[in-house]
Amino acid sequence: MGKSYCERMPKINTDFLVIGSGLAGLYAALYASRFGKVALITKSTLEESNSFWAQGGIAAALDPEDSPVFHLEDTINAGRGLCNRKAVEILVKEGKERVLDLIALGMRFDMSEWGLELGIEGGHSKRRVLHAGGSSTGREIVRFLMSSVQKSPNVEVFENTTVTKLISDGERCFGALAFKKNLSEQLAFISRSTILATGGAAALYKRTTNPPGTVGDGIALAYQAGAEIMDMEFIQFHPTALYVEGGEVFLISEAVRGEGAYLLNHDGYRFMLDYHELAELAPRDIVSRAIYNEMRKSGKNFVFLTLRHLNPEFVKKRFSNIYSACLKYGIDITKDLVPVAPAAHYTIGGVRTGLMAETNIKYLFACGEVACTGVHGANRLASNSLLECIVFAKRAVDGALENKAYKTDPKYDEDQFISPILSGKSREAFLSLKDRISTIMTNCVGIVRNEGDLKKAIAELENISEEAKELNGEYKLRMQNIIDVSLLIARSALIRTESRGVHIREDFPEENPMWRVHIVWKRDSEPVLIEV
Repeated sequence: MGKSYCERMPKINTDFLVIGSGLAGLYAALYASRFGKVALITKSTLEESNSFWAQGGIAAALDPEDSPVFHLEDTINAGRGLCNRKAVEILVKEGKERVLDLIALGMRFDMSEWGLELGIEGGHSKRRVLHAGGSSTGREIVRFLMSSVQKSPNVEVFENTTVTKLISDGERCFGALAFKKNLSEQLAFISRSTILATGGAAALYKRTTNPPGTVGDGIALAYQAGAEIMDMEFIQFHPTALYVEGGEVFLISEAVRGEGAYLLNHDGYRFMLDYHELAELAPRDIVSRAIYNEMRKSGKNFVFLTLRHLNPEFVKKRFSNIYSACLKYGIDITKDLVPVAPAAHYTIGGVRTGLMAETNIKYLFACGEVACTGVHGANRLASNSLLECIVFAKRAVDGALENKAYKTDPKYDEDQFISPILSGKSREAFLSLKDRISTIMTNCVGIVRNEGDLKKAIAELENISEEAKELNGEYKLRMQNIIDVSLLIARSALIRTESRGVHIREDFPEENPMWRVHIVWKRDSEPVLIEV
């Protein structure tokens, strides 16, 4: 008998398999290259990631008047009682070390005549946010690491390569199955350790700051392999994304408010003074909810951000890319009111991990936005996400180095591989279903939720799951991932009958101390509540 297709499939053996090429993936790949051979997979290109487009900065207590203790307090206050304190302690202490490591490697952050230029953003009590290229920090760090990764002889990069399944028996992970974008080549990656760094799922919503492909594929892959998924109800909406009818969403960095910009309603009133003592610099959940309330009062789809009272030359220099982007829509941010509204931005929940980024599946690790380390609690503190990427990417590699077991030829069934057969009809059906899902998520699982809308969302998503069975090939796989993650978000939001952080239930408007728990899911099992 001839060999099955899977047995004939090209195999790539490696010491470390890193899936995802944002900051977490690049940092993990570069650090792991010191210890062995690395395969780095990205479903698009190295430049297509949330990290690359991140306009915020990276927070670290580098100022002599600051301290990791203050950073820890700010993070825990923002997290509304759900932070893992040990994880936060690691974040703020090692985060400072990792940023200094980047600087030692040659990464250049913005400087002033007094040294590093440190900004302040919502929820921070001190100036501790580093930027690079003004509001292009993510892009500059990613470019810096990309250059180092591409020069490393120990890292092989596989762009336009989609992972279809983790090779796992439910207890251990041995790598992943994948195919090239043009389906001309299918591959099996066999690895000592696999590190997921695939980003979040905020592009499940219609109005989002994320690239279109950020739909939670890594969360779905881990879930399907038997990994635990936690805190999926917490989707953070960035308060101030540019609102233009029919235009693309463009993030107006929180650093703009950090430098003194105000939010105004349609009566020209600075409303944030009524919502929080920190006004525009309140944590993101509070600012987003305030904007939502003001929009509902006015019946308009946006409020305004004003920088007209700030020095125009400072604004143009400090926020050059925001200034240029808004000019394309006829808005001069030094003179005009800027229409803004919240947009889905960051997935706080994800693959549940321990302090070494380990999952409940042996040899499978997760870091960055795909992971749920517990550092963000119910609301992420601004500019902690890039920091989390580098801190836990290093820890993932360190954890992987402890792995001794290594199976060079794990068994995987032929039905684990995606059929390369595609059809134009399937593509059209996929795009239609995807659009329906983004509408459902936006209308029923958005900033403010209630039982009726959430039950409606779940029922409609379950119906779409049945329709999706008619899809084939890549489209069937991608749709199943989208449905799995959307249902995890909606079902978690229905279970949590309180308002906490970015999860706001209008039928349960207050925090409930009984809900200081995490909702944890595992495939084919009922959700489990774990106390903080």
